[in-house]
Amino acid sequence: MSTPPKIADLRLLLIQGVRAIDPASQLDRTGDVLVRDGQLVGLGHGIAAELDKAAQPTVIDGRGKVLVPGLVELRAHLGEPGFEYREDIASGLKAAAAGGFVEICSQPDTDPVNDQRSITEALRARARAVGLANLHPLAASTVGLKGEQLTELGDLLAAGALAVSSGRTYVRNSAIMRRLLQYSRSFDALVIQQPQDPSLVGPAVMHEGAASARLGLSGWPRAAEEIALSRDLALCRTTGARYHASSITTAEGVQLLEQALERGIKVSSDVTPAHLLLSDRDVQGYDSRYRLEPPLREPSDQQALLEGLQRGIISCISSDHRPHSQLETHCEFDQAEPGASSLELCLSLIWSLVERGKIGALRAIEALTSAPARTLGLDAPGLTAGKPASFALFDPLQAWTPGPQTLYSKGKNTPFLGQTLNGKVVLTVGQGVVTFDAATETRKSS
Repeated sequence: MSTPPKIADLRLLLIQGVRAIDPASQLDRTGDVLVRDGQLVGLGHGIAAELDKAAQPTVIDGRGKVLVPGLVELRAHLGEPGFEYREDIASGLKAAAAGGFVEICSQPDTDPVNDQRSITEALRARARAVGLANLHPLAASTVGLKGEQLTELGDLLAAGALAVSSGRTYVRNSAIMRRLLQYSRSFDALVIQQPQDPSLVGPAVMHEGAASARLGLSGWPRAAEEIALSRDLALCRTTGARYHASSITTAEGVQLLEQALERGIKVSSDVTPAHLLLSDRDVQGYDSRYRLEPPLREPSDQQALLEGLQRGIISCISSDHRPHSQLETHCEFDQAEPGASSLELCLSLIWSLVERGKIGALRAIEALTSAPARTLGLDAPGLTAGKPASFALFDPLQAWTPGPQTLYSKGKNTPFLGQTLNGKVVLTVGQGVVTFDAATETRKSS
């Protein structure tokens, strides 16, 4: 396997013999890709022959590699402000670039909560100073995320918030949730919520079933998702608002989404790589790396999620990047903070499903690129000539092991820590600028 050249800039870059996948144009073919002055100017065979003889492009051997549009993350936890020891914007955007992401939405459950215009503006300014990926703060749905008083959504959206989110919380009061949906509709704003009824969750730490009983851990019933999602969809039907259900985990949830879509309700949804690849049977030995929220469900749910994603009932994939410090995760299972650091692993994990025939390549990449962009109202990154280049070059054959020395995120908490993964992003370009080049990252080894 040849080492790719270092890419100092994009004045003239030629990627030869690469498999290019672009769901926006239903493209999946092998050819050459030419980038000039940060713009993608051609894709196909024989592009090199059209170059001036005096031209000296930087050439990448793309054989065996895959070129996809830059990835779009719906909801990452970046920590800043208040939880910089877990992650800050600089480390989070570095991890995003290393994972092939060019657009990142950050959750509002920081300290202070992103429920004021000044916080939204400060987050955007900090991200511009860092560069690497476009950061889109999500506005808190209620003041302090307490579920009691709506925030000034118009002000937050005007300041640059891209959508409205309840973060890890759930708006329990149905009247307030209804007002939130009505209010958001006046701005055509997307409302993002994780549908889990907290009164049913209680102290639960893993899925309620045979595995939790065997381990003696408090169980999290499927009904918590089913009841919460049913209520939210009913309110969406009556208000006509746009709603996104995050982290769907159950077969019942997939059925409810399918019925809602058939009725014309404006709903979208996402699933995480962990819930597609793992089940509660993988929770062995009280390993706190498998403490996720919502929890890993049973294999039948896992299969329903895969089928729902393949059929487009679940529209998007979200990494649900949620890094934590070692003190918060190296402890008893029921005391550990839930979540996984996942921006850098996301494409590798999803591509493993493609190679195993669990999902088609076009659909998988769509769920990571054009589908979340469409959901958020962003221009979808694509392999389109004449536009600033935004793409990720992925090597499916490059093996690597997520670990303290290979992850850019401050959080090393993931169920896949120490496991050998096949497939690694080797180059990320966002808006015509190189944001990650594996050839220059000598301090990170596999």
